[in-house]
Amino acid sequence: MKIGVCAKFTPDTDTRVKLRADNGGIDPAGIKWVVSPYDALALEEGLRLKEKHGGEVVSFTVGGDETVALLKGTVLALGVTKAVLVSDPAVATTDALGIARILAAAAKAEGVEVLFFGKQAIDGDNGQVGSMVAELLGWPQVSRVSELTVEGTAFKAVRAVDGGQKELVSGALPAVFTADMGLNTPRFPKLPDIVKAKSKTVETRDLAALGLSAADIAPAVQHTSYGLPPSRPKGRVLQGDADTQVAELVRLLREEAKVL
Repeated sequence: MKIGVCAKFTPDTDTRVKLRADNGGIDPAGIKWVVSPYDALALEEGLRLKEKHGGEVVSFTVGGDETVALLKGTVLALGVTKAVLVSDPAVATTDALGIARILAAAAKAEGVEVLFFGKQAIDGDNGQVGSMVAELLGWPQVSRVSELTVEGTAFKAVRAVDGGQKELVSGALPAVFTADMGLNTPRFPKLPDIVKAKSKTVETRDLAALGLSAADIAPAVQHTSYGLPPSRPKGRVLQGDADTQVAELVRLLREEAKVL
């Protein structure tokens, strides 16, 4: 079985994000990049499927040359058979649909039989690309998967739906799955594997190698600017006994916050 996993690197949640001077995006300086947590679930599920059924796991990532070291230290160190990086100047300005076209072309070129995504990346939180790729490939898709069983080409997947309910979906491969919390517990790469992975090769493709051009991934949506949330005002300590503090709090809520 040839298993595909799409992995995106996002800022670690402990990173203090800063914007570029022109507010056109995130300033990458000083950022610690990690595999997006939901994509880590997808990677783990792909590896487990390989361990159970045999075959190989191919990862797909869209990024720049700086992504090579990240892929070696994480994806390849975890045991992925092959890491494919799509790197091209045109990807810097593309949108979710452009990324989906790239990943669909890469998955098709590798001949994968199943494709895993995280349900969303934690930077944009859009949750669009997995569904778009499924549509472009013409494959069935199950989103927000929390349980998955594959026997031969048949699968059964459990996904969360509104109201705390669960839905059981059955079908046949090839298919696209987007991973949600509860699907598994991702493993961490071990130090010896990280060291070994440094000598492994990340296979780099440009758009032309996938039969695509810059026009094929021209953005239909453009982000004009980014902004950080406004800073919170300093807190205020109320003085006096309990009755005085309550009276002052009510006054502040009525006169300053204007919520009463």
